[in-house]
Amino acid sequence: MRTLFLVPIIHTEHEMGSLIEKVKQEYVRQYGAQKWEMHLKVVHDIWTAIHRTIESLNLPYEKTRLYQDGLPECERETDIVKDVAGKGSPNHRLLLELMERGAKLMGTEDPSLLVAEYRLHLESGSDAPHLDSIQQQEQSNNLLAQRDRHIAARINATLLSGEVGLLFLGLAHSIESLLDDDIIIKNLLPAILNASQKQ
Repeated sequence: MRTLFLVPIIHTEHEMGSLIEKVKQEYVRQYGAQKWEMHLKVVHDIWTAIHRTIESLNLPYEKTRLYQDGLPECERETDIVKDVAGKGSPNHRLLLELMERGAKLMGTEDPSLLVAEYRLHLESGSDAPHLDSIQQQEQSNNLLAQRDRHIAARINATLLSGEVGLLFLGLAHSIESLLDDDIIIKNLLPAILNASQKQ
């Protein structure tokens, strides 16, 4: 038996790298600076609830694998997590904490797909004449579907019998139907929402 906990995440400004200024400017333009600050507080509160929810699972850390949205298979996964955690990411700080308890970090994504998506996001903000918004959305959807297939294949191949996986995954993804039938999927969203209401 294999168990996979789906941990729905909201990316913070710390994970967005050079895209953060573009995201912030667009958000402030549409909703105002005060709403941006409120957004940051909500994201912080959600990460506090995620942390509490995972603590309540009492995981067998030595038999736990960590899969992270946006983390490429590259043999430098730990360095990447440490770097982003050092910049203040609650997601990556939590990964480090779980690793210190014995959980194993797994490269999760195809690096070439991540690069392609990053380039597409850059193009979408550069008024690129060769791509209209419909084409960009189609390409974005296609890349997301390819990423989902790769993530699911990675979990199917590496999560062993008797192990537990934690998959930190953005809300736009959908991988449940791509996972092997013997993987028991437990979505932590209800528990996280419950924990956030108790704060």
